[in-house]
Amino acid sequence: MNGPVNSPARTRHSVAASIAVLLCGVASAQARTELTALSGATEKLVAEVQPGVVQVMATGYGPGAPTAQTAATSSLLTTQRSAGSGVIVDPNGYVVTNAHVIDGAERVYVVLPPLPPRSPEKKSIVRPRGHQIEAEIVGIDRETDLAVLKIDESDLPAVRFGDSDELRTGEIVLAVGNPMGLGSSVSLGVVSALGRQRGPEDPMVYIQTDAPINPGHSGGALVDTDGSLVGINTFLLSHSGGSEGLGFAAPINIVRAVYEQLRRTGKVQRGNIGVVAQTITPLLAAALAMPRDQGVVLGDVEPGGPGEAAGLKNGDIILAMNGKPMENGRQLEVNVYQRTPGDVVELEVLRGEEKSTEFVAVRERQGAGEPERIAEMVRPDRNLVRGLGILGIEVSDEVQKHLPPLRIPHGVVVAGRAADGPIFDVPLVPGDIIIGLNGTEIETLDDLRAKVSALRSGHPAVLQIQRGPRLAYVAFEAM
Repeated sequence: MNGPVNSPARTRHSVAASIAVLLCGVASAQARTELTALSGATEKLVAEVQPGVVQVMATGYGPGAPTAQTAATSSLLTTQRSAGSGVIVDPNGYVVTNAHVIDGAERVYVVLPPLPPRSPEKKSIVRPRGHQIEAEIVGIDRETDLAVLKIDESDLPAVRFGDSDELRTGEIVLAVGNPMGLGSSVSLGVVSALGRQRGPEDPMVYIQTDAPINPGHSGGALVDTDGSLVGINTFLLSHSGGSEGLGFAAPINIVRAVYEQLRRTGKVQRGNIGVVAQTITPLLAAALAMPRDQGVVLGDVEPGGPGEAAGLKNGDIILAMNGKPMENGRQLEVNVYQRTPGDVVELEVLRGEEKSTEFVAVRERQGAGEPERIAEMVRPDRNLVRGLGILGIEVSDEVQKHLPPLRIPHGVVVAGRAADGPIFDVPLVPGDIIIGLNGTEIETLDDLRAKVSALRSGHPAVLQIQRGPRLAYVAFEAM
């Protein structure tokens, strides 16, 4: 990549001056000059960034829509295709995109933008299709909805990382992607807000922008006026399904941390210090006679956790972390969540009227697994259990990573319902683990198929399953 075509100060001054002139309504030679400068700067910026934004195409199996013949809760695995965008972040072929763009994919392709014409005389407004290359999935992180791909190419035009912590509300940004499959589309807007969350308990935060984005923009670039990557466009809020000026991008500082971990190890580790942080409200402060009515209080300190080892106690007020004031419980959790296990965080603590500084070790956060990820491991041609109308996979060390603790260390996990299965109601859901049939144990997929095929049509049968942490029976009539 070449450096910025304009210095940051000059580019920002040009943009600001142009907007100021327009807002004042001054129809003069100066206005036309400023607009021409703005247009030229934007054109050069787009030419710099566009070659590093690619189209991502995926095919695989995923849950299909229920039909009149299937229960609404059934998860039918059908062949699916999806398309989105991606950003080249390393000249040696590493591409960042959204996890939902390639979710359940068996094969993934990256379409590189076409090379620019060699001579201006032969320039055409109709661009040829770019070069399509099969990509390897390096890693997926569903919690941040990010994924890393690798293509066998080098000397690619990578978009350089920026610093999303330096973004400010009102700053001008450009969104580059492939909405509705329309390659290398560019839109312009401003940063509408920072630190947005999908829900109050979601640890992931987003940049909100009014730069128009639509389906297909997912995984594309959000860049500042320096041409630096400040976010990965991820989702939009819309009543119509199209852009209504509410687009959201993953901040690049989070993206970069996830990218580096996925590239290095194929997974993402997240920090935890064994505490429950809550936002202090005036009501809470009054009821507990706290010395302040805002900030962060520890509602719980996990016995045996790193917080307790550092001397933290229930009721402690956290004033700052690593010198940064903590204003609410979610802020503390998000900041710890981004830390790597093995790090140490410095907390400024208020207990009663006494302040202290405590150093707390960060450990890896423990999760409950992700049963939905099992669907990626199956294919209808090899995992079908026809008599039950399900796609199943045997319990293995790899599969156990995505399940809650097992009561019995074997069985067959339900990955989804088969689209061409029998039409009857066996109330199984993805994540169920079949451990027995009619009182006999089930250990393998072949074992389950054999026992199901031996059932006599019209006779009652019962499966023993584990659903979540509990065991249960599921009765049905054999077909």
